[in-house]
Amino acid sequence: MNTSIQTVPFTDIEAKQLVQNQRHFFNQNNTKSVDFRLEQLRKLKTLLLEHEDAMHDAIFKDFGKSKYENQLTEFFPLIDEINVAIKNLKKWIKPKNVATNILNFPAKSYLVPEPLGVSLVIGAWNFPYNLTLTPLVGSMAAGNTTILKPSELAQHTSAIMTKILNENFDSNYIHVIEGGIPETTALLNQRYDKIFFTGSPMVGKIVNKAAAEHLTNVTLELGGKNPAIFTKDAALKMSVKRMIWAKFVNSGQFCITTDYALVHKDIKDDFLKYAVEEIKKNNFSRDNHNYVQIINERNFDRVVNLIDPDKVFYGGNYNKNERYIEPTILHNVNLDDAVMQEEIFGPVLPIITYESLDEAFDIIKHFEKPLAAYLFSDSSAIKDRFLNEISFGSGAINDCVMQISNPNLPFGGVGHSGMGRYHGKYSFECFSHFKAILDKPTAIETNLKYYGYNEKKLKLVKLLS
Repeated sequence: MNTSIQTVPFTDIEAKQLVQNQRHFFNQNNTKSVDFRLEQLRKLKTLLLEHEDAMHDAIFKDFGKSKYENQLTEFFPLIDEINVAIKNLKKWIKPKNVATNILNFPAKSYLVPEPLGVSLVIGAWNFPYNLTLTPLVGSMAAGNTTILKPSELAQHTSAIMTKILNENFDSNYIHVIEGGIPETTALLNQRYDKIFFTGSPMVGKIVNKAAAEHLTNVTLELGGKNPAIFTKDAALKMSVKRMIWAKFVNSGQFCITTDYALVHKDIKDDFLKYAVEEIKKNNFSRDNHNYVQIINERNFDRVVNLIDPDKVFYGGNYNKNERYIEPTILHNVNLDDAVMQEEIFGPVLPIITYESLDEAFDIIKHFEKPLAAYLFSDSSAIKDRFLNEISFGSGAINDCVMQISNPNLPFGGVGHSGMGRYHGKYSFECFSHFKAILDKPTAIETNLKYYGYNEKKLKLVKLLS
């Protein structure tokens, strides 16, 4: 089987046939039994473990990512997602009882989860396994069929996912389509019951527009300018340590990492000292297996162009042949600088100082609602203000990015940074519809709703409402 990116464009006709085949397979109830879902989830887990070395090799070819970092950021979260689904699926699929109001007494009310149908999952390149296959787990657990479109930018990981899935699953149930814009366009021209997209807000708008043509349920996991606020009372050394790791893991190509730091002016010098010490201590490099390449030359050039040499406090060096950008800190940054005009998605950290919390919050509100936000502070009052006044998808207090590692917390954006949520139980819910059911016996009935309306009935209805 050819596992390279398709050289013959995937056409609308082929896309339509694939969707029709999956819809027919779904409508025959093949995917709905809990036994089938568990069997397929266990099969996926087994296949991933069997191909673990090949998956490590593929991502190394795309990024130079080490086996350890791949385990930490891709493989372990994915296997954990499958394990959580397997462990909890029988509980998730049970009808959920809810209270019944007096007007409907005697009756019981409940929600029945059902799969949506045919799903399209469009993955991202920065964590290609995690961000393509984790939504697949949710779709499988919910009982859907799934068409996957991995990012073409991470070519080798796209190829190995195609090989694993297309050689081992019925294409009417799960099928991977490789390619670029023509293939994605052909897929988006079809009608699905669910579209799940991870990527940029710009492409998210295109996906959302295509989904709207068919009134398709859509989840968008996008991005934004994620702030990290450091207050005067922060435990600064540990706070910087946690933020620096999160900022430079995957060379900053991480949708929920810190995009810029807001540092109180009184602690700026100490902040910069600790940040440089932490970078030097980690010695970020491919040789140390803790640093990766920028995905391609286009993104390399884009990130380099965001670095103002006059504002470099540390770093700023790069090597285009190796697609390497040194961990870089910019200081004396203002909102007009190029680095503050777009999501960085690279190993560049701008520092903006502030005097009051109001000023810091105004800076955050200058941008669209971010996918993530972080606060480093020990003040309960400041924590309360942060949670009540700043809107963001997910976040952490006195840590950075680690909220994504808890399967009991949903992951998703708000506003410009996305819509919908997933991970753990929320992945199941993301790909499900909950039917609302009123289940009423026939032995007892009141006459309140029937014709023959009068003032006495009206008073009783008001009393019961």
